[in-house]
Amino acid sequence: MNQVDVTLVVVPRERFSYSRESLESIYQCTDHPFSLVYIDGNSPEKIKQYLEQKAVENQFKLIRTEQYLSPNQARNIGLKHVKTKYLVFLDNDIHVSPGWLKKLIKCAEERDADVVAPLVCIGQKLHSKIHLAGGEARIVLEVKNNKMKRKVHEKHYFVNRLVAEVKDQLQQRRCEFAEFHGVLVRTDIFNQIGVLDEKLLSTREHIDFSMSVTAAGGKIYCEPDSVVTYVPDSGFEWSDLTYFMLRWSDAWEVASLEHFSQKWDLPQQDKYFKKRYKRLGQRRHQAFLRPVVRQVSIGGYYTWLEKLLISAERKLNHHITDRALCVASINSAASTQFNRLGKEELIINN
Repeated sequence: MNQVDVTLVVVPRERFSYSRESLESIYQCTDHPFSLVYIDGNSPEKIKQYLEQKAVENQFKLIRTEQYLSPNQARNIGLKHVKTKYLVFLDNDIHVSPGWLKKLIKCAEERDADVVAPLVCIGQKLHSKIHLAGGEARIVLEVKNNKMKRKVHEKHYFVNRLVAEVKDQLQQRRCEFAEFHGVLVRTDIFNQIGVLDEKLLSTREHIDFSMSVTAAGGKIYCEPDSVVTYVPDSGFEWSDLTYFMLRWSDAWEVASLEHFSQKWDLPQQDKYFKKRYKRLGQRRHQAFLRPVVRQVSIGGYYTWLEKLLISAERKLNHHITDRALCVASINSAASTQFNRLGKEELIINN
């Protein structure tokens, strides 16, 4: 029997309704031996039961919390259970392709890489449109008005290009950042950089991680022969709504941006941050509001209606966020009390 040298850690990204398709793709398309740790952050009952059944059938470790988790919280929970040389963080809306894992490990071994990103595609038409093929992320110093200013340089390669059109340009290369949709990590890098930063609730966590790896002398590669697809808009269910609204809430995004700027000593007045503050809630509006506006406008596009709905949605989002955070606070206090009594905070199968 081949020795297992990698653990897959699957975490919630923004919803739960693609969990079945994603998990099935892992077992159908992965020919390299692996362990699996699956983090279930308060999924709805139907998904909960499905995951419990699959955990028994496939003998993987299922860890469930009865409250919603930010992605980095979920990844850190999974990280505690990793005993292998490598781990792969995967979102629960990722569809992998045949041979994806073997190619990532081969690249890591040959290049002595600490982080290896696959070619990440996007959309329901699997493995055809590029979301990310590596990129650049670093702090640069800029002199302006005789003052030195720190800025973030960030560049994504081949965004929204069709794989078929640029296939001859897609080559294994060293790069400066990887996204958490799917990424292989040499486990011992966490001995140098520490666990993932849980104060980054919803954004910039991949940039923070990648720059931390680089600062520690680690190497990041992109291996485009390994392909996974992020499937964001295959249909939402109502049971996804509360987590989705919290995950992309204004509160979580603002807190993340403020922490990122303070941690890396970056001015929030910079256009890098201004652009993101201007786009607060864009993922929510893109997923729910704009399709509604297009549907009722019958061929046109009513900007005034979109603005009206966005204004109303922001109020609803703040309400949902406040309630969710209140419940999380209560659950956290209860968990602390249970721990004092020597009881387990998480429900763990296998």
